[in-house]
Amino acid sequence: MKVKVISRSTDEFTRERSQDLQRVFRNFDPNLRPQEKAIEYVRALNAAKLEKIFARPFIGAMDGHIDAVSCMAKNPNYLKGIFSGSMDGDIRLWDMASRRTVCQFPGHQGAVRGLAASTDGHTLVSCGTDCTVRLWNVPVATIVESDDSSNCTAEPLAVYSGNNAFWDVDHQWDGELFATAGAQVDIWNHNRSQPINSFEWGTDTVISVRFNPGEPNLLATSASDRSITLYDLRVSSPARKLIMRTKTNSIAWNPMEPMNFTAANEDCNCYSYDARKLDEAKCVHKDHVSAVMDIDFSPTGREFVTGSYDRTVRIFQYNGGHSREIYHTKRMQRVFCVKFSCDASYIISGSDDTNLRLWKAKASEQLGVLLPRERKRHEYHEAVKNRYKHLPEVKRIVRHRHLPKPIYKAASLRRTMTEAEGGKKKEGKLIVLQEVLPLNHYVKEESSKKLSELWHYQLL
Repeated sequence: MKVKVISRSTDEFTRERSQDLQRVFRNFDPNLRPQEKAIEYVRALNAAKLEKIFARPFIGAMDGHIDAVSCMAKNPNYLKGIFSGSMDGDIRLWDMASRRTVCQFPGHQGAVRGLAASTDGHTLVSCGTDCTVRLWNVPVATIVESDDSSNCTAEPLAVYSGNNAFWDVDHQWDGELFATAGAQVDIWNHNRSQPINSFEWGTDTVISVRFNPGEPNLLATSASDRSITLYDLRVSSPARKLIMRTKTNSIAWNPMEPMNFTAANEDCNCYSYDARKLDEAKCVHKDHVSAVMDIDFSPTGREFVTGSYDRTVRIFQYNGGHSREIYHTKRMQRVFCVKFSCDASYIISGSDDTNLRLWKAKASEQLGVLLPRERKRHEYHEAVKNRYKHLPEVKRIVRHRHLPKPIYKAASLRRTMTEAEGGKKKEGKLIVLQEVLPLNHYVKEESSKKLSELWHYQLL
């Protein structure tokens, strides 16, 4: 005779300390839980609602400029540092943790149009409408972290003059070269006062320039003649050129897929292209209702942020047609520049109201150190939301965003115009088909008559 005895070791359920959680043993047999899917669906609904309740993306504003913020740059060597330039020629280094100015870089006599930091983070390059390019020495992190309330003031290491105003600058990802955009594309070296190379294709002003993160010698530019041009520093002539319907204000390369780039356009859309095949866009990112002024990719390469003339900041998936998030405040005016932080956790925007604003990349993300239980809970909520995201109620809650009334009305009007334009195209195709079909029908009838006559003649 067999005797089955239930035995359990006291070590399995005894707590080591009185503060520990009591261990609970569960049987995961699905036959014992017929309502498991219904319970998970309710949890997914609650997780989606909780995400909306705790969505507080705005962290704070950094004020100090006295004119509109025109450009920004990240410091690759220091996570908390960000550079900003304004229309009055002021350049500042900010500490995002304390949200205060750490160092100022005076010298430009006009608007600062471009900022770029070297790969090692020790050199800052700036350019502006005063026809000068200035190189600055960036203070080290120990100075940045000091509690001294007085801001340091830096002197330029070198000042290079040009014949025309400069509109943008970008530093090579791995090297000592940097490129400026203006009447032409100039390639500079830190140790030379004159450009080592110049590229020109057409007579219009180049307004944006970006080096490729994977291939150091490849760069992309956009110009006021609606063109996007690819240049290779190893050859003396431009590589490829693409003409858009409207002007492109900024370009950003995908850091994880360096063959792809996204262009921020005047027609309220962003266009993702493969540099190897410029015949058509890989994806069109819609939702803005005014010109897109700036764009920047997340270090993960899975999403990018855009700033627009419609006073909003939007976050897009790299392959998504519509934005997953929109940020706006009552005081924020036209957004001229946006950046992702180097750890992809925060977004910095610079606008016409002289302020830099710090946002969370995930609106409902909890700041600070999370306990293991909290982290597991967040991961579980994300998992159930993803599992039931296709159901109508969950999808409606997750997609819902509050929009300011002007943007809501402009989006509705833009949707109506797009639908009308699509209807006109369909009508045009129908008219063309109606015009072409009778002719084809006549040709077929004539050819069939001739064949029957020929067949009749052969029989005779």
